[in-house]
Amino acid sequence: MDQPPLILVPADVKDIDGYRWHTAAEPYLRAIATGFGGIPVILPSLADNIAVDAVLDRVDGVLLTGSRSNVHPERYGQAPDPASEPYDTARDAMVFALIGAALRKGIPLFAICRGMQELNVALGGTLVSELQDLEGRDDHRAPVSDVQAERFAIRQDVSIAADGELAGMLGAETIRVNSLHRQGIGDLASALAIEATAPDGTIEAVRVVGSPGFAIGVQWHPEYWVASDQPSARLFRAFGEAARASMARRQGARDAAE
Repeated sequence: MDQPPLILVPADVKDIDGYRWHTAAEPYLRAIATGFGGIPVILPSLADNIAVDAVLDRVDGVLLTGSRSNVHPERYGQAPDPASEPYDTARDAMVFALIGAALRKGIPLFAICRGMQELNVALGGTLVSELQDLEGRDDHRAPVSDVQAERFAIRQDVSIAADGELAGMLGAETIRVNSLHRQGIGDLASALAIEATAPDGTIEAVRVVGSPGFAIGVQWHPEYWVASDQPSARLFRAFGEAARASMARRQGARDAAE
């Protein structure tokens, strides 16, 4: 019987009831489990106390989740702004270490929303704090609702780059996605290529150029509709296939060393 791949999910850090909690939202964890049968493993954001290379030697993929928090602007040479809070510097420290190590080791990396922004900044790019304030840009923030299905509703077209990896994964030139972000990519990191754009030019997906394995970021939230939306399901299946291939290589290396 095939073993399920282990997928590392770095934690958000939140102060609640006098405790510091290291957490991950269930939709991402469930998408790993149901989207391709993976086992999600939440990694505490304790960058000073955890050897990233040692952790990555034991997992088959890394999923960077979205979050209400934003990458701290000092990471890309800008001053912090109360309007762009909350920040999560503990997550920043852990994820930035993970990104570099995962890419170096060729471990599949899937970066969603904040995760895609982290990927861009970690590789030398910048962010725009409030996209809706830029002339000619649409409002990409979530609809105002207390109902999650309404907030995550699929409502926006994105154009898929014809020469990119997503075109092969999704088999489409245009797909419809949800949109729940106010920040986005400003200057694109030189190591990234654009995989999808919104009608207003906002970068909606990227890939790491020359990466030996799966290294994709998307600005939307496929985890929410993985059970019912075909493009969302295909993204997670592709990530899962890459994770299984990574697991097989890791097992092969262990067998060769014995």
